[in-house]
Amino acid sequence: MFYQRLMPIGMLLVSCFLSASVAVAGDGGYTLQPGDILEISVWKEEGMQNEVLVRPDGGLSFPLVGDLLAEGRTVKQLNTEITEKLKAYIPDPVVTVSLEKIGGNNIYVLGRVKKPGEFQFMSKIDVMQALSKAGGMTPYAEVDKIKILRRSGGTSQAIMFHYGEVEKGLKLEQNILLESGDVVVVP
Repeated sequence: MFYQRLMPIGMLLVSCFLSASVAVAGDGGYTLQPGDILEISVWKEEGMQNEVLVRPDGGLSFPLVGDLLAEGRTVKQLNTEITEKLKAYIPDPVVTVSLEKIGGNNIYVLGRVKKPGEFQFMSKIDVMQALSKAGGMTPYAEVDKIKILRRSGGTSQAIMFHYGEVEKGLKLEQNILLESGDVVVVP
């Protein structure tokens, strides 16, 4: 009897878990960055298992496949491309690509903060969180002249951030999510 009452709850939990899994898988997933380390293997193919570093240029190399662009792509997309390229040499290759170590998600906080430097992040991080990681600002920081420097597609841009407004709960859209390579400058 007790089990019968718990069964609908268990089914609900399984349903929620499956829905969450689909949402994570459906949103595209993590995109690879230079510095990430991948494990690539081909089932039943001796010598076709390598730990691979995503190079600073965003590429990687794998036997029989050659050079591929990995930066900005998901593990699933990379897996599909490697599988397709190996079909010329191996009938029905079973390829596994797994992310072994995230090494490419870095932001930089410079200027009048207590602990300036490079910070690695595993999940999304916004400007306020980055300032917190840097220990907060020093007493002489010009808090309403903070800039986020971002390079994208060969161009650079400066995004203004007014700490005083965000601190008061105003213009919260300034508290943007940072991207790998962003530099937060606190004058």
